[in-house]
Amino acid sequence: MKNISNQLASLLSRAGVFAGAWVATAVHAVNDLPGGPAVNQLNLHPPVTRIAAEQQWLHWMMLIICTVIFIAVFAVMFYSIWKHRKSVGHKPAKFTESITVEVVWTAVPFLIVILMALPATKVLVAQKDTTNADLTVKVTGYQWKWGYDYINGEGEGLSYISTLDSSHRAMSNAGKPEGDNYLLKVDYPLVVPVNQKVRVITTANDVIHSFMVPAFGIKQDAIPGFVRDTWFRAEKTGDFYGQCAELCGKEHAYMPIHVKVLSATDYAAWVDTERKKQLAKADDPSKVWALDDLSKRGEKVYASNCAACHQANGQGGGAIKALDGSALVLDGNHANLISVMLNGAGNGAMPAWKQLSDTEIAAVTSYIKNNWSNKTGQIVQPAEVLAARK
Repeated sequence: MKNISNQLASLLSRAGVFAGAWVATAVHAVNDLPGGPAVNQLNLHPPVTRIAAEQQWLHWMMLIICTVIFIAVFAVMFYSIWKHRKSVGHKPAKFTESITVEVVWTAVPFLIVILMALPATKVLVAQKDTTNADLTVKVTGYQWKWGYDYINGEGEGLSYISTLDSSHRAMSNAGKPEGDNYLLKVDYPLVVPVNQKVRVITTANDVIHSFMVPAFGIKQDAIPGFVRDTWFRAEKTGDFYGQCAELCGKEHAYMPIHVKVLSATDYAAWVDTERKKQLAKADDPSKVWALDDLSKRGEKVYASNCAACHQANGQGGGAIKALDGSALVLDGNHANLISVMLNGAGNGAMPAWKQLSDTEIAAVTSYIKNNWSNKTGQIVQPAEVLAARK
């Protein structure tokens, strides 16, 4: 009797935990996100490109055809089983073949396949036609962020890294999701003009990633050492969201895609603003910095790129090594630490950060050498990083 009471108490306790989790989920209920996922979404995203609209038409056409075939085949099968069952006196027919039946059940499926293949082929060919693009953007997948480089068209020469917003990382770490765009907000979205053909060239720096924006009908793998491409032409302005669609490591869930589609006028203004920002950020690698100024800049670089794994307190966790008190960080020979920053380590556990500028790497290296208990007084100048790249 005592065992039964204990089991009942255990079940009630588990039910309470489940109910608590359900209530917590209800508290954090969200609304539909325009350009992103919707609550209880069953259908595909509302299309904002012609290709995405064609994909949805194909989806419904094939679903209807398959449903009709399913109903027809099983209706005939169940009717035949019921109507000609042995219990009502039916006896099995004695025949071996029927040329007519053979021709019909060969010709009809063939015609159905052709009916589906012709429009599907047309859309597939259109998806791969990346010629005559108005704008070309190279998209590089990193663990775990996206790099955008504007190759051709208005905005040529612009380049930046897009990372999950730090506030969303903090919400995830605390287990307190908030907002309709939870884990979809980034610091720098990909910005493109409306009604212009945008060619997207994909590659990766470390492992296979996949660039997917459902509202545009695009999904293209980004593979290290290879170059793939796709394209889209957004017909509406607004914000549209996607995610890396290839399992790429422990931070895979924190690799969102945010595409901001602007009018031609607004896009031109954005390009002008970004050019001015990049000119202002253009650092002379031969500049000699003071430790305080370099550390302040390094703190921002650390928060955007390093804190996700090494934590804000530099303690790391699990397979991630602590930076606070690390012999590598405290070493007066800067070359080893700079090498790790540029080339990575631990078979990808520590990704390479070559995409950062010489000044950014020098800044974050100086920051970790002089933060927490690491009061080394050492400073790494951009010139050292530049020399290590060669």
